[in-house]
Amino acid sequence: MRIQDLFRKEVINLRTGERLGFVSDVEVDVCNGCLVAIVVPEKGHGFTLFGKCEEIVIPWREIQRIGEDLILVNIDTRCRTAKN
Repeated sequence: MRIQDLFRKEVINLRTGERLGFVSDVEVDVCNGCLVAIVVPEKGHGFTLFGKCEEIVIPWREIQRIGEDLILVNIDTRCRTAKN
């Protein structure tokens, strides 16, 4: 699978059954070329006037399964970060 294939997959939280959205970005460790996390924009939060967007950063270890159309994760969605 290529990283670009992740952007077409919807992310579902197994803990709550919530549809989190689609992958918008990934974090890669450039030293070893490993995928560290996927990033999903928080529902209802688009870009603001200053380009800031609320996001859910999901560490690779929290990904339970990657299917043909879905990525199943097990996270506490109260942990969010802001990205410029």
